Amino acid sequence: MNDHPPIPDQDAWNAWSPAQLSRRLDGVSGPWCVVGGWALDLWLGSKTREHDDLEFTVLREDLGIFRRKLGYMAFYTVNDGVIEPLPADRDPAPEIFQIWCFDRAAGCWRADMMIEPGTNDTWVYKRNPEMTRPRIEMVSLGADGIPHLNPSAVLLFKAKHRRTKDEEDFARAQPGLPLSERQWLKDCLNRLHPGHDWIQAL
Repeated sequence: MNDHPPIPDQDAWNAWSPAQLSRRLDGVSGPWCVVGGWALDLWLGSKTREHDDLEFTVLREDLGIFRRKLGYMAFYTVNDGVIEPLPADRDPAPEIFQIWCFDRAAGCWRADMMIEPGTNDTWVYKRNPEMTRPRIEMVSLGADGIPHLNPSAVLLFKAKHRRTKDEEDFARAQPGLPLSERQWLKDCLNRLHPGHDWIQAL
């Protein structure tokens, strides 16, 4: 007999906005930041498109702090498309880097909590841990005080999949990238994705 409740519908997303997430995480001591498409919009200063979800990162060592802060949520690990409940008394396995947050009362997913491999002081690129930068260079506060990942790093993540929304995000963000960040992204693409179309555009 299976005592686990059924996995919620994977498409049942009604994600928080970054401001709603920020209010719920008010007072949390560990570093966190919005990533993905929402991070680009926070950097640009306005919402440029619809977002299916809301992604933010936390350090693995701080995960317990964030789970307690969002204690009214149910947490589910996501790994290679497999979603499994994460019991309150259990830590995720080392190979888990993604946790979906389900709002029991509302019956929908609210946020995608990503575990990043960095430290309080150092940002580490999850797909190549040899690539690091000081966190202070990679996380900024918008005018509303919400921390978000540097756009060059967001685009580095997006470069792998080349979805339509990623191409559109690049087209919107590329003109405003500072020269130093443009060069950093170009160097990263040459190293990780040689021949990528964005290299020429940068």
